[in-house]
Amino acid sequence: MQMQDIPFGVTDWSAVPATTHPGVSGVAHWRTQTFGGIRVRMVEYSPGYLADHWCRKGHILLVLDGQLNTELEDGRTFTLTPGQSYQVADQAEAHRSSTADGASLFIVD
Repeated sequence: MQMQDIPFGVTDWSAVPATTHPGVSGVAHWRTQTFGGIRVRMVEYSPGYLADHWCRKGHILLVLDGQLNTELEDGRTFTLTPGQSYQVADQAEAHRSSTADGASLFIVD
C-alpha cells in the first residue's frame, strides 16, 4: 500500500452517508471514504450478522466495539474483541465475518 498525494484532512464519520450491505443474516452498514487508492471504512455489523461471501481482499481491521468472529476458508477461527486487529494480504487467505451481538470496526484496504 502506497499512501501518496493525500493531503491532511479530518473525517467526521457521523457525517459520511452509510450504505447497507445484507449478509446471509443481518446487515452491515458501511461509511466509506477513499483516499488515493485506499478505502477506509467505519463498519457496523448488526446482531446476528454473517457475511454472504468468502472475502479474498486484503484488509487491516480493528475492532472498536463488540465481538467479531472471523473464519478462514481452511476452517481456522478467530474471535476479536475491542482493541484487537487482524491483517491479511490480497488473495492470501479467504475469510468471512460474523457476530452474535453486533460489532463496530475500522477497516483499511
